[in-house]
Amino acid sequence: MKAPLLASIDIGSNSVLLLVGRVINGKLHTELQRKETIRLGGALDSERNLEPSAMERGLECLRRYAALIAHIPPKHRRIVATQTLREARNRDAFLHQAQAILGCPVELISGEREAALIYQGVSSLLPASPERRLVVDIGGRSTEICLGQGSHLEKAISCPIGSVACAQRFFGDGVLHAERFAAAHAHAHALLRTHMADWNNATWEQVLGSSGTAGAISKALHQAGYPAGEITRPTLFQLQQQLILAGHIDRLPLQGLREELRPVIAGGVSVMCAVFDTFQLQHMRIAQGALRHGVLFDLQQSIQSGAAPAA
Repeated sequence: MKAPLLASIDIGSNSVLLLVGRVINGKLHTELQRKETIRLGGALDSERNLEPSAMERGLECLRRYAALIAHIPPKHRRIVATQTLREARNRDAFLHQAQAILGCPVELISGEREAALIYQGVSSLLPASPERRLVVDIGGRSTEICLGQGSHLEKAISCPIGSVACAQRFFGDGVLHAERFAAAHAHAHALLRTHMADWNNATWEQVLGSSGTAGAISKALHQAGYPAGEITRPTLFQLQQQLILAGHIDRLPLQGLREELRPVIAGGVSVMCAVFDTFQLQHMRIAQGALRHGVLFDLQQSIQSGAAPAA
């Protein structure tokens, strides 16, 4: 019997991502991927309501995705929403319309559940290994950090700081002064420290960066002549210095940086620098897996076991 076609959608703070594929003998065979930068995370007003224009951008994206997965039964789809909708006071209005468009539930998952699914997505696309892994995923409004061995997750935290939120708070006018980076770093570092009280004795052999911020930083470094698919402490802090020398996001010399990432790259670099300092990292490799992969693998396991997916 042929493995069923599955679809997962990650409604994130910066992007909405679609993944369609089959899991055959534990391996993902991807048939379709889509990513649209919607930037919901930059559209929360002073009362933490999602602005109507942003809500409509998100719903229009989901209408396009619904057409792409119309041939997939609703029971073989899984859609999750993350930090921006965790924060939004009017999230129910968005979630209700999204569910009607997609024809299946839209799950608002907790930060800890998001971290667990990220770890599952990353580990599922890696070869079996006894190495202990630290996985870092800097999103638009939250950062998930996971520690595990092989496919087994041991610890996970979700910290309410991300590239969009940091960029809005410290670089909203586009100015990239050293003092702004210092303030952003201190803020992110303090938030991270409050969430990792029981991590003092944690150890790992491998550090992996998942999702958009890590990928964008790695690509910017590769365009500057550094090895592809990795971030090191010296190159990361050199990139921060390059942003400071540019002085403004309109003067960024970064080749290969997608235009929609220009307003948030300083926030992403600041959070990544704080992660490197908090965990005393020297090197990070970019992972292929991310939340959408974990959601799809989790769905496949739920179908096999006949159980409902964990919320």
